[in-house]
Amino acid sequence: MREVTGRIPDPRALGRPVLVGVDGMDGAGKTTFADELAVDLRREGRDVVRVCVDGFHRPRDERYRQGRHSPEGFWADSYDYDALRTEVLEPFAPGGSRRFRRAVRDVANDNPLHLPREAGTDRTVLVVDGIFLHRDELAAWWDLSVYLDVDFAETFARMAVRDGCSPDPTHPANTRYVEGQRRYLAACRPASRATVVVDNRDLAHPQVIPHP
Repeated sequence: MREVTGRIPDPRALGRPVLVGVDGMDGAGKTTFADELAVDLRREGRDVVRVCVDGFHRPRDERYRQGRHSPEGFWADSYDYDALRTEVLEPFAPGGSRRFRRAVRDVANDNPLHLPREAGTDRTVLVVDGIFLHRDELAAWWDLSVYLDVDFAETFARMAVRDGCSPDPTHPANTRYVEGQRRYLAACRPASRATVVVDNRDLAHPQVIPHP
């Protein structure tokens, strides 16, 4: 983890907040990695704000408008990137208000959230985790981005324990998610766009993978 935290710019040197994105497939360990990254940064005395993209899902009828089993729908319609931008990213951009909302929707109940705005500072390190963070709409926002490299066999084994889904990536019930994420890999090549690529197959021992 120190190899990653050591690469994160100091907001005091930049005179503005620093935005960090932690990307990877469903089940890659993004939230755990981002939480641990935040802990390490706080140990160094840095001010950290943690946000998860899962708080920015679209309403259920929009997510499934191309069909409940549509890979294209999973890739194209899952998240409200306009809300993520206006409620989180723009407030921490140069000249931003520093006042943000952590989430706009409770995805489990499909209800909107009306959370109060919280305040960051010019010294904040914003750590965001979620899938698809190297999409064209998001890639340029990150001062540093991490891509967790884990194969589908491992991610679905984890999600079978976490969510009760089939551990087999080829199971028909998993097609929406596997093929949707393959569309992302093909269109955006996130490992090439990321600042840091981490082999996260062993959750206890993540390893930075050298890449150009």
